[in-house]
Amino acid sequence: MSLASGTKLGRYEIRSKIGEGGMGEVYRATDQKLNRDVAIKVLPTSLATHSDRLHRFEQEAQAAGTLNHPNILAVYDVGVHENAPYVVTELLEGENFRELLSTGSLPARKAIDYATQIARGLAAAHEKNIIHRDLKPDNLFITKDERVKILDFGLAKLSQPTTDEVGQTDIATRKVHTDPGTVMGTVGYMSPEQVRAKSVDHRSDIFSFGTVLYEMLSGRRAFQRDSAIETLNAILKEEPADFGDTDSNIAPALERVMFHCLEKNPDRRFQSATDVVFALESLSGVTSHRSQQTMIGSATLSKDRSAKRERWIWATACALLFLLASAFALRYFFASTSDKPLVKLALATPENVTFPANITISPNGQLVTFVATDGNGKRHLWLRQLDSLKAEPLPSTDGASEPFWSADSHFIAYFSNHKLFKIEIPGGRPQTLCDVGEHGGGTWNRDGVILFGGAQGLYRVFAQGGTPALATKVSPKEEAHRWPYFLPDGRHFVFLGDAGTTEDHHIRVGTLDSQESEILFGAISRIVYSAPGYLLYVNQGALVAVPFNPSSLKVTGEVATIEERIAEVGPNHEFDFSVSETGTIAYKSGGYNSQLTWYDRTGKKLGTVGEPASIVVLTLSPDDKGAAAGFVDADGRASDVWIYDFKRGTSSRLTFDPNGDGNPIWSPDGTKIVFGSNRQNRGGIDLFEKAASGTGEEKLVLQSNDSKYPTSWSRDGRFLLFEDWGPQGKGEIWVTNMSGTPDPKPLLQSPVFNQTQGAFSPDVHFISYSSDESGRNEVYVQRFPVTSDRWPISSGGGFQPMWSANGHELFYVGYDKKIMAVEVKVGKTFESGIPHALFDVTSMKYLGGNSYAVTSDGQRFLISSSVEADQSSPMNIVQNWTASLKKK
Repeated sequence: MSLASGTKLGRYEIRSKIGEGGMGEVYRATDQKLNRDVAIKVLPTSLATHSDRLHRFEQEAQAAGTLNHPNILAVYDVGVHENAPYVVTELLEGENFRELLSTGSLPARKAIDYATQIARGLAAAHEKNIIHRDLKPDNLFITKDERVKILDFGLAKLSQPTTDEVGQTDIATRKVHTDPGTVMGTVGYMSPEQVRAKSVDHRSDIFSFGTVLYEMLSGRRAFQRDSAIETLNAILKEEPADFGDTDSNIAPALERVMFHCLEKNPDRRFQSATDVVFALESLSGVTSHRSQQTMIGSATLSKDRSAKRERWIWATACALLFLLASAFALRYFFASTSDKPLVKLALATPENVTFPANITISPNGQLVTFVATDGNGKRHLWLRQLDSLKAEPLPSTDGASEPFWSADSHFIAYFSNHKLFKIEIPGGRPQTLCDVGEHGGGTWNRDGVILFGGAQGLYRVFAQGGTPALATKVSPKEEAHRWPYFLPDGRHFVFLGDAGTTEDHHIRVGTLDSQESEILFGAISRIVYSAPGYLLYVNQGALVAVPFNPSSLKVTGEVATIEERIAEVGPNHEFDFSVSETGTIAYKSGGYNSQLTWYDRTGKKLGTVGEPASIVVLTLSPDDKGAAAGFVDADGRASDVWIYDFKRGTSSRLTFDPNGDGNPIWSPDGTKIVFGSNRQNRGGIDLFEKAASGTGEEKLVLQSNDSKYPTSWSRDGRFLLFEDWGPQGKGEIWVTNMSGTPDPKPLLQSPVFNQTQGAFSPDVHFISYSSDESGRNEVYVQRFPVTSDRWPISSGGGFQPMWSANGHELFYVGYDKKIMAVEVKVGKTFESGIPHALFDVTSMKYLGGNSYAVTSDGQRFLISSSVEADQSSPMNIVQNWTASLKKK
């Protein structure tokens, strides 16, 4: 079915036809809602009823739609037009790889670059258990900015996470008919196991990748005979021609990488695309610093005695220069940090800018960057030279958070929309390095290695970009590894081992050589190293320093206080301070205070509730006449539950135990509060119940060794949802009976990802929740009791889902810090509309639980806002900070 210009497919308007193939026709179109050009692939009507083709089309959309990587074609939407399915993707400008290779082989450096990008894309797909199964030049595209894109996951297969099954995984409950016994792929690029019609895994893509790499380097196909049968036999029994038989001059190291991909036996190939990436990047790293002969022809280097003698002389000279430079550096450093006076400065917030945070000073001590919101409500990175009176926003850094500097002070890295970016200073444009899931700070050494925090541990990636690899592993009692910081040798690093209980939080030290790490001491804070030998972190709200030997990796002295109050700016112990290699500290003073503030649906401020306090979790009473809030202490730990009475304008303390109480949830009749507490000192957090009036004793509801946090009490009073964090450190959603004997049961659990923040719909037939299974938190709705029915709600990230009292709307917080609203219909089934933003909540204080609540009519929002952000307190600079230690 050909579509004429102007034809509309939902919100998309066809402009022109740009291609066609076995899977359908491709058109240029305009997304009228987002005002952007897109590509639409339409399956011809004549083939729409062909079950195999239809399943392949659906599989392409569903498999590729779960991927979000710069080297994979982005899938935006799917639909049906006049019985013909279609898929909407990003529109690419450039040329197909087949066209590129039609002119012959590529230069080795260019081939390595393209191959590395392809391998990165495959690694991202394989990480989600998706196999391409038809990798070939026709399914690769080079954009005008030299970005390689992998196309057409029409033969993709969701691989089994276990190795003892050979069938296919169901996709959206439909069986994909590409089981063993069915040959699928393209002749000439198929793996031996595909030719034999055996079950395949991700290593099949590695073989196909090898055939593409061979073609890039030689200018001819690896397996091409006079007939398809002969070609298939060659794949099974023959090797591609050696490069010595071609006109190409390919280095042995690169040739070995290519032939390692083309091993007939999958067990003898590279075992992951990530391994291929590292192998290629090691070649790429050499090519950027040596001559062509040295670059990939290391075997041709002279080995005679004169060369060895020359290298020995140079090594000796370099060693002497290093000793002299070290002596000079030590003398200069101690003069700069010990002899120079302490200097304190205050940097004012730029005009018409609010909520400055994430202040970060460059290693050379000359530049400061921070995150702030401009007059249009957009959050950017800002940059200021210390010898300048003015800060400037960095272009195209919308939504930036957690910035950190390269070791040479030439680049800033930051996170935005679950991607890691870098931007060159000055005048650069943001470059995407990789996709990230949950993140918690980063650090960048002089060798171009970046570490960043995550739920499974720290991850490492090269500063040129790529697929992140796990660098550390969380222990059973930990929730995540956060806030890494490289030590002077660039190999070792310190970081926070974040956990569910206070006693399990530790500052740890690790190395790039192993995923194992060691405990240094207990603390709940981000951590940095400062020369000549200190670790800086926050304790009881104060910035402190402890002497530390980076060679022995040992603490060598007592803790000293630098600043009494440091602001906390994020949910995971992200305290706002930074240090340079020249002895300068940048920080933002403040505490943990929040202000309960009323807003309408447009974001207009309507008033405040009570006085500023250390509020972290809040919930409205069913009649909207009051609120319960959890407070935190100076270390960010749960302290007590308080009740606000809006009519009387008063607040009263509900719990008085010296241990932590928090995460309050109202009963549907408003007479009781359930909360979490560690008062029994069992190593976990148990659930307790108390009258909302404050009278009577607390009643133990549920206890176990796990940490439990109540999230929703069903309107009929029968059930309570709670998060359960067990020894594996994964959040699960459980339910227990509240109208009789408690019988806790898991509803949603996974050993791999977190499922949290469960909330009952008003009719108790559905629950909303947040899950990070896609690599970032998204909001979903599940039927209750749980069945296979599930509906995605958010797009682009979301958390803290909340139902309106009438069940007609769902609210959540987007990753761009906006309150989002979605129209929903509940009944025998569930329907949802398109999420739309209500207003910005950049100032919202989020530390794990609900930081906002919505009234029964859905018209007003009570939000826990950061007092420090509202006051726009100045950013502080302390030069030669070690001089302050001598005064104490």
